[in-house]
Amino acid sequence: MRWALLARLRATWAGGRLDLALPSGEVVRLGGAGPADAIARVHDDRLFLRLLLRGEMGGGESFVAGEWSSEDLVSVLRVFLRGTAARGAETPLTRLAQLPSLLRHRRAENTQVGSERNVHAHYDLGNQFYSLFLDAETMAYSCGYWPDPAMSLAEAQRAKLERLCDALALSPRDHLLEIGCGWGGMAIHAARTRGCKVTAITVSREQHQLASERVAAAGLADRVSIEFRDYRDLDSTFDKVVSIEMLEAVGYEFLPRFFAACARALAPGGRLALQSITMPDDRFEAYRTRVDWMQTYIFPGSCIPSLDVIRRASAPSGLAIAGGEDIGSSYGPTLRAWRAKFLTNLPRIRALGFDTPFIRTWLMYLAFSEAAFASRSLGDHFGNDQLSRSPASPDVPAHQTGSLRRRIIHSGARESRRPEGSRSRGFSRGEASSWGASGLCDSPEQRART
Repeated sequence: MRWALLARLRATWAGGRLDLALPSGEVVRLGGAGPADAIARVHDDRLFLRLLLRGEMGGGESFVAGEWSSEDLVSVLRVFLRGTAARGAETPLTRLAQLPSLLRHRRAENTQVGSERNVHAHYDLGNQFYSLFLDAETMAYSCGYWPDPAMSLAEAQRAKLERLCDALALSPRDHLLEIGCGWGGMAIHAARTRGCKVTAITVSREQHQLASERVAAAGLADRVSIEFRDYRDLDSTFDKVVSIEMLEAVGYEFLPRFFAACARALAPGGRLALQSITMPDDRFEAYRTRVDWMQTYIFPGSCIPSLDVIRRASAPSGLAIAGGEDIGSSYGPTLRAWRAKFLTNLPRIRALGFDTPFIRTWLMYLAFSEAAFASRSLGDHFGNDQLSRSPASPDVPAHQTGSLRRRIIHSGARESRRPEGSRSRGFSRGEASSWGASGLCDSPEQRART
């Protein structure tokens, strides 16, 4: 099994040298000559069987089982991503072996009941748990913005929130809706720094409780309302709407309904800011029809959309995406800071009752995400977008039709090879992979005023 797997990997290895230190003391090389870029220590040959049968899913499961380790897990994963061109070690055999996981994933669709169940599985692990690796000030669980490497995690998250507030052009006259408010960081920041009124919604019981407590402690209960509500139940209109890294939890089939809900929620002249993660267009269909380790063990029911999918899903509501500025270097330090705090607080995490497999699962999740952004398999973008509303559809009120302009912050372009920090005039099809977008929409009336 070992040699069958190694032969397959070597046949398509795309670059970088990864050394596998076996229990016998033998070192197996993947890649060319020269010093190793990373070293993985194999403790059990079952690693090779899992990789052969279950591909990337098996590699993650093997790490959680303690069958391999590394003193530099991020580097091992970076080299593996490079060597496999970020496509893993998948074959028809691995897809067959993953069929039970795929069926469970299909059953985790994001209906209103399903969404609450999926959110509960990840976000209701306990507020105390998340407080051990997120920054205490914002409790933001999304990419920060690091224009200065010397910034702290809290400073980077504040910088991100500032950019969102600026993109929305928030003022004390505005009523802001936040869809998927997390622990209230954006709602508190917007109300405190811009003086606006905020309604923030979540379907996480734990987040609802702590976000409400944080709002009260900040003395903002008169301006910020945290509601336990699904986006599909919105029945009011707002001047501005923001949603930060929540789109991935919507589900492919429900994306048009999500954008229609955003459009209905926007008053005439309103603006929308959106942050999300995406898959490259040319890989989306293969991704959508399979299931990966993250969907199985970290984010049940999730589906990372592609740019083209977002365009098609948002078009009936008059929303579209065109270009951006790559800030992919910001997710690396964000994840690195989370992982460092997670490791520092391991004794406290164990004291909460989380066992070794859970901890190794989260270490793999954080390290793999960091490796993906650091290797440019993922990136972040800021940019502008032009769009126009099509004639009113059943989901979009007639008074909301007309031309609009949108500013977007994109997060993460998988397999983008543009130098970090460069600007793009627009995305070509299949260019972006996993990105976060912060976008804003405003009507002709708003443009005239600005």
